[in-house]
Amino acid sequence: MKQWKFSHISAGLTAVTVGYSSAVVIVIELARRAGASEAMVISWLLALGLGMSITCIFFSWLTKMPVVTAWSTPGAAFLLTTVGDYSLAEVIGAFVLCAVFSLATAQSRTLLSQINRIPSAISSALLAGILLPICLAIFSDVNDNPLIVALFLAIYLMGSRLFPRSLMLLLLVLSVTLSFTLQSHLPLSFSLPSVIWVTPDFSIAATLGLALPLFIITTLSQNLPGIAIHHAHGYQVDHKPILSGIAIVQMILAPFGGFTFNLAAITAALCMGEHADPDKSQRYKAAIAAGLGYLVMGILASVVVALFVSMPTVIVHLLAGLALLATLQSAVTRSMEIEHHRPAALLTMLCTASGFSLLSITSAVWGLALGLLLLLVQKKAQPISK
Repeated sequence: MKQWKFSHISAGLTAVTVGYSSAVVIVIELARRAGASEAMVISWLLALGLGMSITCIFFSWLTKMPVVTAWSTPGAAFLLTTVGDYSLAEVIGAFVLCAVFSLATAQSRTLLSQINRIPSAISSALLAGILLPICLAIFSDVNDNPLIVALFLAIYLMGSRLFPRSLMLLLLVLSVTLSFTLQSHLPLSFSLPSVIWVTPDFSIAATLGLALPLFIITTLSQNLPGIAIHHAHGYQVDHKPILSGIAIVQMILAPFGGFTFNLAAITAALCMGEHADPDKSQRYKAAIAAGLGYLVMGILASVVVALFVSMPTVIVHLLAGLALLATLQSAVTRSMEIEHHRPAALLTMLCTASGFSLLSITSAVWGLALGLLLLLVQKKAQPISK
């Protein structure tokens, strides 16, 4: 059995940091608007940490492939604007029903087989479109924080040459250190969290207004790109038991605040690239490391609230963007390998990178649909050879 490497831990912890720093504020605000007390907010973060930890570790170990899960950030953004119209019990009931819908969908081999037929060029372009805005954000704070940007870039350039395997872990440590240095006071306090049960209340209004839209948004904008990213990295995974297991975990943890669990997209890419391990068969260990990181984050929920809310935006941009540069390069290269797929791949990439949302469906889904539609049109337009 091959030993664990420093790069496994580095990639896994970076995935956790990027995942939390980019969306934990939304989750905290969502819990508050839903009517959760401060203790319940901690319960939500603990439930989410436990759910992501269990699913990452178990399915990565079982399949020996990197399976990284996350909460649905688009789903959280949707809920943020709607939960105020419902009671907390109705909101929790909607979370449970969303899990039921997800479990029913996961049983459909037909749907999963159709997703598996997506060409590699399109799935790679989808990944590139997701990553492009994040990587561009590396330079978005140059005018306001030129020294910090220069410091991160200098370490990245030197580290890429001198210590590539431990580069991301060093940047992670630098990020936390600078956060403490730049803030005169961080209100950090630690107390062991505990889960708080809220009895679900099932109503037609919450089912139609919360559960169904949350299910649709999570399925289309999270699980679909998550499956595509597996394929883009060459992993042929049977997603039926994975999606079923994720849905069951959500069903169990929903009353404690586990509003959604799904296949990750951006953070998953951090555990699937060569920086995690040159040996593709060993990259699942990075996903297990991410699962352990999620567990720690759940236990440290009270500290997480203070730390990630206080982390400067410039550091979040730099850490996420630099961590994903190599993955973006690989995705762009793969998306352009087959000449007659290039127009569709380019359309998918640009549409996805635009970041718009129409009819509560994100640009990633529209980009995927447009790319596949263009491939179909091109196929129909090809003359039949005699």
